[in-house]
Amino acid sequence: MTFLRSLLYAAGFHAWTLALSVLYLPLLALPRPVMVAAARLWLRGVMAWMRATVGLSFEVRGREHLPAGPVIVAAKHQSAFETFAFHLILDDPAYVLKRELTWIPFFGWYLGKSGVIAIDRAAGVQALKAMVRGGEAAKAQGRPVVIFPEGTRTPPGSRQPYHSGVAMLYGGLGLPVVPVALNSGLFWRRRGFTKRPGVVTVEFLPAIAPGLDRKRFMAELESRIEAATDRLVAEAGDRFPELGA
Repeated sequence: MTFLRSLLYAAGFHAWTLALSVLYLPLLALPRPVMVAAARLWLRGVMAWMRATVGLSFEVRGREHLPAGPVIVAAKHQSAFETFAFHLILDDPAYVLKRELTWIPFFGWYLGKSGVIAIDRAAGVQALKAMVRGGEAAKAQGRPVVIFPEGTRTPPGSRQPYHSGVAMLYGGLGLPVVPVALNSGLFWRRRGFTKRPGVVTVEFLPAIAPGLDRKRFMAELESRIEAATDRLVAEAGDRFPELGA
């Protein structure tokens, strides 16, 4: 049954996405906020269809930890879910992502128009400098910057090294960093087709104020995110024993 529900979700997702990809083409000539609003409409449809077919939804905790004004949001990355969800949770976020995603026909065009911070990972230090410049532009617009410090999706119970890009943003922008823990990988596997019913928890943690040195900042960020993520994974195992968490 889980497979059939996931298949139905995939069919609806692709049909909805294909239809809007064509309908949205004229929006590429309009101001960026129009594309942002259109993207949110697409995402609301995706999430509604996911609830209806798979039975998967999400809850947000800790909104009170989000400071007013621009901020850096550094999130755990377990699945494709959070690449969608922050567009609905936050107000006009600027995602840090690899440049190659903007080359995808239709989807990549819309990503570029929405105002992402696309970086060339092969460019080394120059990529980091370009990322900070993109973050400065987002800060000037009052937009939150979203970055996944691990740089790749990591299954629950696993860890990847936290990359220095988040520290570059922290030091370069002088903004607080809000760590985010989540448990999306229990329901939406990194490379799996099926999606399990349940409730993904996205939890904003207390902000890390500007001013820490790089080493202390990175240690604090990783410690907070990993401890809270482990707690959410264990909690989901209590709420949904079938997950085997």
